[in-house]
Amino acid sequence: MNPTFRSFRSIAGVVALAAIQTSVYAADGSPAVVLIGHAAPLTGQLANMGKDSENAARLAIDEINSRHPVIGGKPVRLQLDSQDDAADPRTGTQVAQKLVDEGVVAVVGDINSGVSIPASRIYSEAHVAQISQGSTNPAFTQQGYKTTFRVVATDALQGPALARYALNSLHAKRFAVVDDSTAYGQGLADEFVKAATAHGGTIVTREATNDKATDFRAILTKIKGLRPDVIMYGGSDATAGPLVKQAANLGITASVLGGDGACTDKMVSLAGDAIDNVVCSEAGLALSKMPKGQEFERRYTARYKVPIDAYAPFAYDAVYVIYDAMKRADSTERANVLAAMPGTQYDGVIGRIAFDSHGDLKDAAITIYQFKDKKKTVMDVIRM
Repeated sequence: MNPTFRSFRSIAGVVALAAIQTSVYAADGSPAVVLIGHAAPLTGQLANMGKDSENAARLAIDEINSRHPVIGGKPVRLQLDSQDDAADPRTGTQVAQKLVDEGVVAVVGDINSGVSIPASRIYSEAHVAQISQGSTNPAFTQQGYKTTFRVVATDALQGPALARYALNSLHAKRFAVVDDSTAYGQGLADEFVKAATAHGGTIVTREATNDKATDFRAILTKIKGLRPDVIMYGGSDATAGPLVKQAANLGITASVLGGDGACTDKMVSLAGDAIDNVVCSEAGLALSKMPKGQEFERRYTARYKVPIDAYAPFAYDAVYVIYDAMKRADSTERANVLAAMPGTQYDGVIGRIAFDSHGDLKDAAITIYQFKDKKKTVMDVIRM
């Protein structure tokens, strides 16, 4: 990057932030605008996940504003600065820099580990708290940054939980493992493999595809000949659905396991009649099991007239965690909000939210589902 442009951009960011901070002390007493960032895929194959998250974040902000919040003795009005990261690492880092330059006090994002991990460096350098509503790769919070937090469980829990369920409840012994080569998909598959082999499972093959793939017949033909009990797929619904459908078309009867990225309602349309072969996990409690899940669902569906997809409760709570940190810090300054974040003790939709020394959610749960009659059905809740 041209150094002159970098300097100009940094100056522009300082000017933008100064403008926002100046408005806090406006003489007319009108509420100061405080920007909260949101980064998620709003276009492309995973747009359903990003829009679900954005809707929830906006709902939380509007609720907070309806209470006429006062921070530091001054009225404030929160405003969502939502950006499309396109589930792409390069775009995600550009979005992170844009949000920093625009003066956000903290960020809800990103959903995809492959985006949140590179973006986290930018937030760390700017001392901006980043709360992921969906990134589960353990590496996200293990980089030594003090700015990374998440409100979901990690794949260090999700992978072993899936393996345990497959071994104990599905009585599987032989596993074919496929991932989409993303930080999320590969990371989840790695954790699954470690746990499955440690407890007596056999990995008959390990295959890789990519997150844009549509044809899995070559991989599946090889897998069919190996006769696994279960196929474990690390990836999101956009590729998991076609893989499940093509496996059934090839006469493969093995169950297909997936993580939270493949545990969405969109899987029903993507996998078709083969959806009953799917077992998947979510890095948290089922909405029906969340302490405030039913009431949240009522408010969300009343406003948006669509069902919750996957990440809405986590994005909603992430906004409230940021607001809670502002209140405890009695400040909208980035540094003060960030400093308050480790002391979080917030009762949200998803339950009690507190962070460990890495920024990971304490006492996280993993929920296992099967699709029965094309509906996600809770089979087990596992706490590792």
